[in-house]
Amino acid sequence: MPLAVMPEKPAPTVAIIGLGLIGGSLALALREAGEAGELLGCDKQADAVAEGIARRVIDRALQSPREALAQADIIVLCVPTMAAADLLADLTQEAARTGSSAIITDVASVKGGLEARMLAQHGCVPPRVVLGHPIAGSERSGVGAARGGLFRDHLTILTPAENTDADALADVSHLWRAAGASVVCMAVSTHDRVLAATSHLPHVLAYCLVDTLARSPHGDDVFRFAAGGFRDFTRIASSDPVMWRDVALANRGALLEAIDDFAQHLITLRAAIDAGDGDALLQTFTAAKTARDSFSALQATRGRS
Repeated sequence: MPLAVMPEKPAPTVAIIGLGLIGGSLALALREAGEAGELLGCDKQADAVAEGIARRVIDRALQSPREALAQADIIVLCVPTMAAADLLADLTQEAARTGSSAIITDVASVKGGLEARMLAQHGCVPPRVVLGHPIAGSERSGVGAARGGLFRDHLTILTPAENTDADALADVSHLWRAAGASVVCMAVSTHDRVLAATSHLPHVLAYCLVDTLARSPHGDDVFRFAAGGFRDFTRIASSDPVMWRDVALANRGALLEAIDDFAQHLITLRAAIDAGDGDALLQTFTAAKTARDSFSALQATRGRS
């Protein structure tokens, strides 16, 4: 007797809440991959929704995030970090009241606040909630900056809880892989500590450097004659200031640790320069170059895989 063929799982209806760079790029990536049955969108800014429909980023607009609970299989919260916790709390409360089985995930840069909100509200992270963070972005913002290849060859970190529904985790993982990302899982605390060092600290440094030079008496000359190194290092200071203010406050503890560690190393380096200690400078610069070259090689390998 021939084995029964299991029907193929239909592509999910995906609701993007927040049509900015990340939300718009995810929608475009899923459309290009043919991995969404219908793409729904919602944003506080009517212009963003209109542009999203005009560019075929989304198929249809939702009037409110709550509508997604009844109309979507997967809801992706693509709103600023501070707003994500409030929105997640509202949607999970409404899902519990209505019995919605929609999967809810997010893209916030800091996970600790969302996890704490869920623990306070529900006693756990609900099984159909999968917290996530794509490690990709741009100094540009808005749905007009969205592009389908934004996540290609980048990582997306998921932070499932012990009670996370296995099917929900698999569906969210598939969503990001369809967008071109590689998916890894880690604990919430590990995520926030790692991102404080690798993403949040560099943004703070870039903002601080540009602001310091802009306030100096010779600021005009500094910017006039700045070369490629300055441009490359400070590019991220053109990112959305409101978003990064929220990230800095949301990940306050881990970011302060990273700042303090960096400040101590900077003091040590200053002392070596003051003392004319070329050996110490060479040792630091060589170690940094070796680490940076290893990072570049890892990125190149990831891009080829």
